[in-house]
Amino acid sequence: MSPSPSSSPSPSGSAGAPASSSKASKDTPPPLPEPLRVPVADSHTHLDMQAGTVEEGLAKAASVGVTTVVQVGCDVKGSRWAAETAAAWDNVHAAVALHPNEAPRIVHGDPDGWSRQGARPGGGQAALDEALAEIEALATLDHVKAVGETGLDHFRTGPEGMAAQERSFRAHIEIAKRRGKALVIHDRDAHADVLRVLREEGAPERTIFHCYSGDAEMARECAAAGYYLSFAGTVTFKNAGALREALAVSPLDRVLVETDAPYLTPAPYRGRPNAPYLIPLTVRAMAAVRGIDEDAMATALAANTARAFDY
Repeated sequence: MSPSPSSSPSPSGSAGAPASSSKASKDTPPPLPEPLRVPVADSHTHLDMQAGTVEEGLAKAASVGVTTVVQVGCDVKGSRWAAETAAAWDNVHAAVALHPNEAPRIVHGDPDGWSRQGARPGGGQAALDEALAEIEALATLDHVKAVGETGLDHFRTGPEGMAAQERSFRAHIEIAKRRGKALVIHDRDAHADVLRVLREEGAPERTIFHCYSGDAEMARECAAAGYYLSFAGTVTFKNAGALREALAVSPLDRVLVETDAPYLTPAPYRGRPNAPYLIPLTVRAMAAVRGIDEDAMATALAANTARAFDY
């Protein structure tokens, strides 16, 4: 998950009537892209933060060849919702976790209610332990395929929250290993520390860097460790040359594609609402970077995602 979700629509809501023509343009969903010939999965999305119903979102995605999605939880409530949604839909798989920025809010409080739950007082380490126990309970379910998104975020969490964040990250790694699940990592401005914690704890067999944001050197290090690298719409941005270089050197059997919707909408629709149906735009951009046709890219992505999440 990327920017603040506080203004995002609920899963069954709508974006509402625009107040101005400029807002209408920003809030208008992009058109359907040309369908992929080889079906793929969106390896990381937030259906609970997107407009429309789950049924509508899945149907729209399937119409362009995006036939599977991984619904990712960011807190206890969202993780419960992810698990319930995966239980209800065969083509939805769940990942459950406390987002890196959620752990400090649980421990120290969230007076601004940034995380969509309203203002909260700090609950200390006991509250974090309670939340982690619920995440582990959800991780025992068969339709929950991963523990994540977890990791470190040095962009939004200040020094006072780093200890809680790292403690939560280490706990999620252990949950993923105990329950035999994939680990989905959120890494924002924290590359060296994320890699350090993974080395210290010992990464799960299937570890996925969601919305990969490192450079080519880090991609080589991740590849050597056997990690999967998931690329989002950011790989299409004009200023993302370093990210495209990372994609170019990543082993083809360790690459995934995602939306992180409703965020990170690929070009040429950057800034407008993202959703799983826009995956074909990113797949085609990735194919161009790799110098292969889109069918070959899609075939690899589909196989990699199924292997990474064991479905």
